[in-house]
Amino acid sequence: MTRAWSNPLRDPRDKRLPRIAGPSSLVIFGVTGDLARKKLMPAIYDLAHRGLLPAGFSLVGFARRDWEHQDFGELVHDSVKEHARTPFKESVWNRLAEGIRFVQGTFDDDDAFDRLAQTVKDLDAERGTGGNTAFYLSIPPSAFPVVTKQLARSGLADASEETWRRVVIEKPFGRDLKSAKELNEIVNDVFPEESVFRIDHYLGKETVQNLLALRFANQLFEPIWNANYVDHVQITMAEDIGLGGRAGYYDGIGAARDVIQNHLLQLLALTAMEEPVSFAPRALRSEKIKVLSATKPLGPLDETTARGQYAGGWQGGMKVPGLLQEDGFSKDSTTETYAAVTLEVQNRRWAGVPFYLRTGKRLGRRVTEIAVVFKRAPHLPFDSTSTEELGQNALVIRVQPDEGITLRFGSKVPGTTMEVRDVTMDFGYGHAFTESSPEAYERLILDVLLGEPSLFPVNEEVELSWEILDPILDHWAKKGAPAAYPPGSWGPPSADEMLERTGRNWRRP
Repeated sequence: MTRAWSNPLRDPRDKRLPRIAGPSSLVIFGVTGDLARKKLMPAIYDLAHRGLLPAGFSLVGFARRDWEHQDFGELVHDSVKEHARTPFKESVWNRLAEGIRFVQGTFDDDDAFDRLAQTVKDLDAERGTGGNTAFYLSIPPSAFPVVTKQLARSGLADASEETWRRVVIEKPFGRDLKSAKELNEIVNDVFPEESVFRIDHYLGKETVQNLLALRFANQLFEPIWNANYVDHVQITMAEDIGLGGRAGYYDGIGAARDVIQNHLLQLLALTAMEEPVSFAPRALRSEKIKVLSATKPLGPLDETTARGQYAGGWQGGMKVPGLLQEDGFSKDSTTETYAAVTLEVQNRRWAGVPFYLRTGKRLGRRVTEIAVVFKRAPHLPFDSTSTEELGQNALVIRVQPDEGITLRFGSKVPGTTMEVRDVTMDFGYGHAFTESSPEAYERLILDVLLGEPSLFPVNEEVELSWEILDPILDHWAKKGAPAAYPPGSWGPPSADEMLERTGRNWRRP
């Protein structure tokens, strides 16, 4: 009897081969924006270059511009050549370009959405997209109601038993708990929750996913990953740039809504959650929801939170404007560009361990990291002078840039005397692996086309995150303008005082 060999492209046991998306098309609303030009369209090309898109994959842009298909194709071409991660190849581009279409119109234009519906139908007939379409809303949340209603009215949101329709939503997911619930209801009126993919691009980063491998594939860390050994956790997302040109989005939003509510609380959930029974989407979400349900702000908020606004000055040898001098910002804007909060996870594993989350613009450098700082040894059998340069052990997961993991511990300084000093052991992705990490949007767009929801927050996670943050935002709203901090620094003095009250200090990455 002869053995029938299965197709390795379809064999889930062959871990060497990534999964390839099935027949599908992607419609992008807001194709002329920075996100689409710099991230989405290059990511689509990179997926095509890696052979992860189906042969008939089609890309449709929707915008107000009076363009023909070739005009949109030229925009995609230029965006890809400038921003793609993988080398530009004419053969790859030509295959991708065959499926590029453009529909001109506004969000309240019924005729435009009818043309879009016909375009999607024609692409299915011409290129075999299987009737499967994802809609990427790279647009302000205020436009979600009209677009989702148009998708419903035109029949674009309708799926059959053999086909799927999905919607991709970019943050912010509301501006508070009330608006988030309203937004969720609007979207879920048209798309069932399993067809809604809320993009948090940080969850697509290789290092964030490696946090799960670090914790659950190794016996080394689990015994000490709790309040018995951990003193505190610091989660930082710092940027060294300002907000020039982003007033329309950022003014009135601020650092806490922009970053803490989504990125940093998701990183907290992955750091603090219990081991899931599997890595199936439902199991992962269940553990994240448990952690977020147990997470509360630690008070009093005057002492356990800090906010600031960057002032003008010198940074990196250049004179830079303060927020109030940036184009589009009001001269009396109270929008914070720096936010730091203290949270506690009220469960047995983490009771008594503060989680410090901070984010800011125009800080000392661009870095995102999770630092798990351990308690000092209960007894040090050394003279005090021998360990005066010894800090606390720390495990630091670097999310960006220079993705990797650093372990800080004490070691004897060579010589005849006993002197213990901090040293670091460093793992870098670029040194350990020859493969370059895909961009977060590559992974996330592919997951949308595959219907793989593990890395996308659901309604309950979004609403729990707002429940955590809303009391802090309400408190800040009563306090007037944030404190100023100089560009290139690490935030306002109140941020340092926040930790110093408990005898701790922020890390200086």
